[in-house]
Amino acid sequence: MQVLPSAIEAYPVHHLPIIKAYADQLGRVGLINHYVPTEMEVDAGTIVLGLVLDPLSGRSPLYRLEEFFAQQDTELLLGKALPPQAFTDDTVGRVLDRLYDFGTMRLFTACAVRAAARFGLERRYVHFDTTSRSVWGAYQFAETQDLPFQVTYGYSKDKRPDLKQFGLSTLCVDRAVPIWGKPEDGNASDKTLNTTLLSEIARLLAGYGVQPGAYIYIADAALVTEDNLTALRDTWFIPRLPATSSACGRIIEEAVARNPWEEVGGLAQTPPTKRRPGTSYNASSVPILGKSE
Repeated sequence: MQVLPSAIEAYPVHHLPIIKAYADQLGRVGLINHYVPTEMEVDAGTIVLGLVLDPLSGRSPLYRLEEFFAQQDTELLLGKALPPQAFTDDTVGRVLDRLYDFGTMRLFTACAVRAAARFGLERRYVHFDTTSRSVWGAYQFAETQDLPFQVTYGYSKDKRPDLKQFGLSTLCVDRAVPIWGKPEDGNASDKTLNTTLLSEIARLLAGYGVQPGAYIYIADAALVTEDNLTALRDTWFIPRLPATSSACGRIIEEAVARNPWEEVGGLAQTPPTKRRPGTSYNASSVPILGKSE
């Protein structure tokens, strides 16, 4: 007769084992330990895996990791049984310092390159966009401090102009999978960020095996400036025409007058329901002729 253990521990792991499985496929822990080796009792890769699992569990903000892992099956989620005390603020802080010293952009790119190769991501179409995240607090720094980005007031995309913010620019492939990302000043201009990225994108995509001229750059209306169009050179691109451009109004008027619409169908990935039927789209192609406006 099989003897049952005296105590059975149960943990609500939900979807977290799926995230761990993806991390294993990408070799995420080993990759981070390769670039950021430490002599700490708990390796940096495992700490980073814990930092990923915590917010994806639904908790917010990212803090009190000891409390989180006290209620988790660490052997299942981290590959080894660890006490909650392995995730003290001091331990996590030391790992974050090591990541910063190595270069978070370098590490993110290394992880993204492996993901692109492992899952065969479509890299012909690259989409650049920015977003902002509002924060609470004063965030006062001396003007002489060398900071990677400024937390300050700027155009608030989440309608909170009373709060300071920082920006985040991303370059995505294959339906919004980020392969590059960078924190930005809270008042950074999307037009300027496009210009900066365009000077580096050929080198960046070469790391993914994408040669110049083999990709199409997609961005919003902030791309359409004289400097950006010059920087694009021979790069194929798809922008959104700025509504402030006189060409925008002219093209809309011509499309409505000629009525040359072509049905392209629904673009939603979720199936329609009885209460929320899917939207169908029509498109019109109008050539832009004449001098730039």
